[in-house]
Amino acid sequence: MSRPAFAGAAAEPMLELQGVSHSYHARRANFERGLHRVLDDVSLRIHRGETLGILGRNGAGKTTLLRLLAGVLAPRAGTVWRRPGASCSLLTLGLGFQPQLSGRDNALLSAMLQGATRRQAQAFLGEIRDFSELGPSFEEPVATYSAGMRSRLGFSTAIMTRVDILLIDEVLSVGDAAFRKKARAVMEDRLTGDQTVVLVSHQEDQVAALCDTAAWIDGGRIRAHGAAGDVLGAYGAGATD
Repeated sequence: MSRPAFAGAAAEPMLELQGVSHSYHARRANFERGLHRVLDDVSLRIHRGETLGILGRNGAGKTTLLRLLAGVLAPRAGTVWRRPGASCSLLTLGLGFQPQLSGRDNALLSAMLQGATRRQAQAFLGEIRDFSELGPSFEEPVATYSAGMRSRLGFSTAIMTRVDILLIDEVLSVGDAAFRKKARAVMEDRLTGDQTVVLVSHQEDQVAALCDTAAWIDGGRIRAHGAAGDVLGAYGAGATD
């Protein structure tokens, strides 16, 4: 499935980074503490209805970028802006769930944190349970879940509650093949609407199929940003340098 060109200039912005840099202190082998810069002066604007793929090698800063967009982290420098009132969900393994609570209770809390009322959140639970295919495990503590089960619960909660901004960190690559196929199908269906999606993926074919734009991060900086096909071409060439 090829993605159509995205008319970003005509759409309203939903997320924006302006001159964002982020670093953290890392312990070196000689027990000294050094400053590791993860992102360096990154500026990026994401519009309503856009599906942006984030490419880059391990350690390039992709996950940090998503956490900054979600508000989980605050940048060391620069600003991160999100449209006021926009609901947002970050899907990444191990983040956001209370392990002692059941899948049902976590889905309820997640939906409410994303802006749903308690009544609305409860109305979503049947769809979340069915789509996640967790069966009786939906009533069991998330601490007992495998990584694939957690990813199915997180994805199902976000996709069924229809948040305005969906940030996905490799979650579509986890789980059994049948669920990955179903998740991809529902993502393709949602791309025809006005949901804004930022997707981190190591699978270039996934970015090509799901994303209309892409950004390649290398060494904490954006090496390329634009139409997905163009960025994928640059990324493929750069990976062989």
